[in-house]
Parts: sequence; structure tokens; C-alpha cells
Amino acid sequence: MPGVFGVHCAGARRHSALFVLLAACVLNIGATWAGAPSARVDPHQESAAAWPVDRVDWRTSPVDLSFLNAPEKPAGKHGFLRVIGDKLAFEDGTPARFWGTNLTAYALVATSRETVERQARLLSALGFNLVRFDHLDANWVDPNIFGGPRAPDTQRLDSKVLERLDWWIKCLEGEGIYVWLDLEQDRQLRAADGITAFSEISKGSPTADLQGYAYVNPSIRQAMRRFDTALLSHRNVFTGRRYLDDPGIAVLLVTNENDLTHHFGNALLPDKHVPWHDARYMRAAAAFAADWGLPERRVWRSWEPGPSKLFLNDLEHRFDVELISNLRALGVRVPIVTTSTWGENPLSSLPALTTGDIVDAHAYGGASELGRNPLDAPNMVDWLAAAQVVGRPLSVTEWNVEPFPVSDRGTIPLYIAASACLQGWDAVMQYAYSQLSLDGPGSAGNWEAHDDPALMAVMPAAALLYRRGDVREADRLYVFAPGERRLYDESVSPETSVALRTAVEKGRLVIALPKTRELPWLRPSAIPAGATVVTDPNVSLVARDSVEAMSDTGELRRDWKRGIYTIDTPLTQAAMGRIGGREIRLADVDFGLVTGEASVAVQSLDGRWIGNSRDILISLGARAQPMPGNTLPFRSEPVEGRLAIRAPRGLRLYFASSSAYDAGRNGLVEAAQAARTRSIAVPYTNGRYLIDLDRSRWTHWLVLK
Repeated sequence: MPGVFGVHCAGARRHSALFVLLAACVLNIGATWAGAPSARVDPHQESAAAWPVDRVDWRTSPVDLSFLNAPEKPAGKHGFLRVIGDKLAFEDGTPARFWGTNLTAYALVATSRETVERQARLLSALGFNLVRFDHLDANWVDPNIFGGPRAPDTQRLDSKVLERLDWWIKCLEGEGIYVWLDLEQDRQLRAADGITAFSEISKGSPTADLQGYAYVNPSIRQAMRRFDTALLSHRNVFTGRRYLDDPGIAVLLVTNENDLTHHFGNALLPDKHVPWHDARYMRAAAAFAADWGLPERRVWRSWEPGPSKLFLNDLEHRFDVELISNLRALGVRVPIVTTSTWGENPLSSLPALTTGDIVDAHAYGGASELGRNPLDAPNMVDWLAAAQVVGRPLSVTEWNVEPFPVSDRGTIPLYIAASACLQGWDAVMQYAYSQLSLDGPGSAGNWEAHDDPALMAVMPAAALLYRRGDVREADRLYVFAPGERRLYDESVSPETSVALRTAVEKGRLVIALPKTRELPWLRPSAIPAGATVVTDPNVSLVARDSVEAMSDTGELRRDWKRGIYTIDTPLTQAAMGRIGGREIRLADVDFGLVTGEASVAVQSLDGRWIGNSRDILISLGARAQPMPGNTLPFRSEPVEGRLAIRAPRGLRLYFASSSAYDAGRNGLVEAAQAARTRSIAVPYTNGRYLIDLDRSRWTHWLVLK
């Protein structure tokens, strides 16, 4: 296996077009392990102005994990993606596991061909094997899939934009990266689209949203079907395949964040001044009430638990069946997702989502996710885990923290990756890699992860952990089975249920949906043998005075009192959160950090357990702050402290240097080339390498090899 920096130690051979310049590591090397150093009195008092300028090069990769995608080149070689029980696999039986990100808006429609080709290689080097295309139809994007915001209607697709998508697809597939395609994101309808009662939903604007209204307006559904047919029948000019015939396009999503059960049912109520749409909604509610002997006055009240949740699930299901039937009639063979659970949906939103092949979830956390006490309140992982239904795969098309720049955002990638492994999630996508053209360095923001050092310092480590399955799936399966009345009559969610929140800390959580008389199409969940069944949402699965929890595998520990999370597996050992000033001992790695808040991951690259590995990646991340006005470049806090790593004798230390990148760009090629091959020996005591991390020689990535 080539070195993760794209270089073999012997001869420093260049590995692919993406390589990282190696510089001699001249970190201060301590002779002995002196225990945990003290953290600064208040590490957050130090001004970001004192941190080094950190330019993440959007054209090259800090590490090279493209070997993970080598068996998939080109994407689609194993046939179309299939759902097998609660897992994903390709037609030839190859299991599928996706670590992905989102490309949105101008990144898709305004990036040059040369850069697209380079970025496809870069995404592979970073460990991604799935990219979701998003905001193709947004009115704020010019050009968009319809030509732009001044297009007279949304009935025709822009050939130039399609050609740009074709090129992205061709380049990504060539690097073993699959595509998740959203069919509707935030399309703005026009009067010329022939939408019935357009004026009442446009409210005086030349455009109108379709969220909610599509469920009762046949003309909107007809417009959606026309779009789906045109897009999926389009033939890629570079591959010669229609989108619907391309196994590299792995999943389709019908409509983004557009549920009736919690969000957009309210848009159809009498007080929303949409009389044509409201009348159809009220007629459907009355018919549903009559069919099932329910009180009509309660069925239409979308904001209340009870009979309304039955009706809304049924109305959403009927819409989904119509759109999915059209896609299958076209010849679509890949899994189809209806919409997502997002924005604090209760469990009563799940039945309609099972109309699709995969249940999808979104979650946006905030500061101190690792410090949230599950006995009191949920964090973002709880919201994602509570979307997994017995017998169904779970995808996560959006995860992030906000508002930008949350200071501890760099702790999240590894936390999400480890949680996804423990919970058995099938596809996980960060939102977003970029929404701007990738021809330049971009800007600092929540949707521009590609140049954010807080995220990118540890994103490859998270990809490696998840793609290899370094964290085992939980031994114990917790099935939350609320029963029919509790599911629909109570607002059960991670916000209201300590059982959901604490089950996630211990084992794998899935939701059992009950047989429901009023929803005959709903397939009731079969409880797996050996599962621990929980029916009371108020039962805690950890002691009420707990300050931490360990997964039943013994590999993951979260100390919410201190805000610390550790991963301790044979191939990945990591500590993150408020780890400064504390000595943390894992199986093969001791952490003694001075930096108050950081993420440090030590990983084997040769498939051997760390203590026996001869190729070890060390990823270092801490806070990163953009310049005033959220502009580039960032300043990044160096990770300072000590590491002791058990590994075989005879390894040397390499590290990636920002100064080497800069030297190469400024024409100092000779110095940069010399930097690639230099390395140093580090003290080796009692079977461990002793490394002191000093801000005077600062980097995000080191390799022991």
C-alpha cells in the first residue's frame, strides 16, 4: 500500500497526481513521558491573531486515501445499488458503505472542466466515495438547471448546465465515487408552468415554493414528473448513458425537506389564506376521517398529535407512491428516497418515510455537542439515530454544526463517523464541501468545508475510520417500540425521550413501527430476535447520576461532564473535545495535550493493529478562525502537547508542512522537493515513540513509517 501522503518511504515515489510535500519533522522530542501537561488557565483567552495562518490548499490533498476507492473504479462496476434488508449492496453482492459530502449550486454549475477533474481526484484522496448534488434548481443560482432565475418557466432543462453535470458525473465515477441525485431541492415554480391556483401560493411574487402544496395540487405533481422524466432520460454526453441507466448514480431523492407530518402540513390550513389548496386538504381530511371512523375536527388539525398524524402520513404516502411509480415506470433501478426527517421531526413522521427504500435524516448541531448530557437534552447524533427503522437502511445526507464558525466544529467528523459505525448507518454525508466555484480558494463559511482547516484536519481520519468499519457495530440492539397510540398520540422524539437519547450511548437504536389500522400500507416492524425492547420513552438506560457512558463494545466513551470523547479500537485510537490538561490512555496511545480543545487521531494504515503497524497516520486538529468578516485565510490553533504511541521499533516520523505547500507555489521547487524525502528518528522508550508537539513546528498530519 502506498504511503498515505502519496509517497513510499523508499525512494519517495510520487503516487498519483495528488501528493503532499513532506518536510523534516523538527518537533521538540522529549526523552521521557512526563505525564499530562497542564492546560492553559483559559485556552480560549488566547487571541486567534496569535495562531499561524492556515491555508488549506483546495487543489491538493493533505493525505491520500484514494486506495479505498481503487476497487470501485469506475463507480458502477458492481452493478446497480440494492437494498438488502437493512443494508446496502450492489447487484454482484458487494457490500456498499458510503462516506460522502455535498456539492451544491455554483460548485456544480460554475467550476471549470480542468478543476472538476482535479477535484474528483481530490475528493477520492480525502476518502469520499459518494457525492450528493444539491441546489441545482435554486432560483439564487445563475445558471441553474432551468437556465437561471430569469427563465420563463421550469419546464425546460438548460443544456449547458446538463453538460457540466455530465462532466462531474464522468469524473467522479472515474475515481470510484458514486452520485446521490436530488430531483427536487428548492425549485421555484413560475406562472408559465401551468400550476393551478398559482397566484395564491406565489402571494404576489413571480415565483412560488412547492413545499406542502405538491401534496394536494395535481398540477405541481405533474410538473415534478415532467422534470424527473426529462432529467433522468438525459443522456450523458461523456459516458453515453442516460442518467436512469447509470449505476454510478446510486440513489435518487424525490423532494428535499418536504414532509407534511411535521413541517408543511401547516401550510395548507385555513388561516394560511390558500383557499383552493386548503379546500382540497380539508376534503381529503374529511374523507380519511369517514373511511376510518375518526373525528373530522381532529384529523385536519396538523399541528396536534393524534388522528392528524395518521392522516398526514397517509396523504404523504399517496404522493410518494405516485412519484415513485413514475420513476419506476421510466426504468429507474436504484433505491429511491422520498424526503428526510429533519428539523426535529417526531417519530410519528417515520411511517410515510418508509414508502421509499431508505430512510434519510438530517441534523445540525451546535457548540459543545460532546458535552450535551443525554439525561437532559439531545444532541445531533440522537436525532439521526432516532430515524433508523427496523429492517430499513439509514442514510444521512446532511450533518453539520452551526452557526459558523462554531469553535469546536473540528470534534464532529470523528464523532459522527464513530457513531455511524456503532449504529450501523449505511451512508453519511457532510453538508457541504462547497457551494461556490472550485476554481478559486472560495470563502469561509458553513457550506465551504473544503477550505476549513477545523474540519479538513480530521475529515480524512473520519473517512478512514468509517469506510473500514474500524468501530464495531454495537453488540446490543435496542428496539424502541412505542405502540400505535403512543406513536401517534404523543410527540415522542429525542427532545422528549430519555430512552432514545441514552440507548444511543450504549448500543444500536432502531424504531419499531406498529401495525396501524388506518395505514394498511404500513409494514409493521418485526422485532429481531435477541433485541432489548423498550416501550417507555421515559426510561433511562444509563444511571441517572452518570456523567459518562461507554458503548457496549467498549470502544467508544463519551464523558459529557468534561466534554470528551474517545475511540479505542485496534486500527483507530482518538481523543477529542476538552482534552487539554488531562492524561488519556488508550490501548496503544497516550495523549497528554496542552491545547485546551482538540481532536487527535492515531490510525494504522497497513491493516495491522496500531501496536504492530509500520504505517501510522496522526491527524491533529484544533480551533480555526477565519479573518474578520468570515474571510480567508483562517488562523488555526496549533495542537501542543505529547503523544506516546506503541509501535514496532525502527519507524521514522514525517509530517506535512504548510510552508512546503507555500514554497512549491512560490517557485521554491528545489527546497520543496528536498522536503519530501527528509525524516527524523524519534525517541523510542519501552516500546513507544515519544513525540512532543510544539507550535513552532506545526502541522495537521504526521506519519510514522
